[in-house]
Amino acid sequence: MAKSNPFTFVQQVRSEVSKVTWPTRRETAITTVMVFVMVLVASIFFLVADQLMGWGIGLLLGVGG
Repeated sequence: MAKSNPFTFVQQVRSEVSKVTWPTRRETAITTVMVFVMVLVASIFFLVADQLMGWGIGLLLGVGG
């Protein structure tokens, strides 16, 4: 790989960073809320799935109440 001097590197980095589209505060807040909602939905799903599998295995092994 060809080496470039630090000044050129910094110029290239600044050029690339200027191309980035940064999210607004509102977009960040909405995305954060969406992540928390999906975590809640996934945790409820896995809780129910775990309870059902535990109940089913308990019945199969004869230790279920």
